[in-house]
Amino acid sequence: MTLKTKIIAGVIALLVIIQFFGINKENPIYQAENDFITITNPPEDIAQIIKTSCYDCHSYQTEYPWYTSIAPVSWWIGDHIEEGREHFNLSEWGKYSEKKALHKLEEFYEEVEEGEMPLTSYTLMHGEAGLSDEQVKKLVTWVKSLPGVEHGDH
Repeated sequence: MTLKTKIIAGVIALLVIIQFFGINKENPIYQAENDFITITNPPEDIAQIIKTSCYDCHSYQTEYPWYTSIAPVSWWIGDHIEEGREHFNLSEWGKYSEKKALHKLEEFYEEVEEGEMPLTSYTLMHGEAGLSDEQVKKLVTWVKSLPGVEHGDH
């Protein structure tokens, strides 16, 4: 066996072995009354934008596509979801203090307004999650209209 063949065989073996180390794709149980959309009751079009563009990474309602079963891509996506939930969890919204919620709302509209969210790496695979200029404007306007968001209370 040549060195090149041994290297290729080693890489293939490694790729097979790492498939046994998948991510946990079980969504945690949460209380529906703590959910962002339940609490804030946005208009249906705004709710749909949030569900489509935010919930996969920022809630316990993640829908895992087929490629989240393939390491090492699954590890990268799993890390993004874990970080997203830690930073801004729409399923735990009702557990945030008022001060924290207002701060998160400010971050939310700023990230959307600046085109930072949803992540480009996410919208490349989920084209429906990308936001048009009109959707950005609607979403930002709605978030800014929530009580306390632009009143310097935070």
